[in-house]
Amino acid sequence: MSGLEVNKVIAAVLTAGIVASFSGFVAHLLVQPQELAQNAYPVAVAPAEAPPAEAAAAEAPGPGSVLPLLAAADVAAGQKVSRKCTSCHTVEEGGANKIGPNLWNLVGRAIASVDGFTYSKGLQEKSGDGWSYENLDGFLHKPKDWAPGTKMSFAGLKKIEDRANLIAYLRSLSGSPAPLPE
Repeated sequence: MSGLEVNKVIAAVLTAGIVASFSGFVAHLLVQPQELAQNAYPVAVAPAEAPPAEAAAAEAPGPGSVLPLLAAADVAAGQKVSRKCTSCHTVEEGGANKIGPNLWNLVGRAIASVDGFTYSKGLQEKSGDGWSYENLDGFLHKPKDWAPGTKMSFAGLKKIEDRANLIAYLRSLSGSPAPLPE
């Protein structure tokens, strides 16, 4: 094909696109559909019965609670899980902040309270709360769901045992660890 024929093909494709766009615009001007106030063909549906509270609780998706597992959690296994954290956090007493704040004495500490660290909006909104076992569990399960707007890119820990072990390890990072829940 010569250069002139290639130009003709390109011009034909562009013209077809312009004609299609213009015809859609003209069709919208000529035919102006109106929304109906109610369905033209109503379908009668029996109202659904509300499930019992026990069934709703059993069906509710969620991470499950780590609280019953904390007493038997393995701190050494939690330290292995924490390797995912050490690229962004330090764990030593008096350790410096990295991309994330230092995690020493985290359990029981107020959320978004490390001096010299700029927290994301998602965590600043929760600054009145503390890092309780429940809050840690929710955050470690899915950080972006628990604190929308968080800058933390970690996807979370799906396995409840991993979360329990990690929380037990984080609890151990303190001069006087917080008491376990009863």
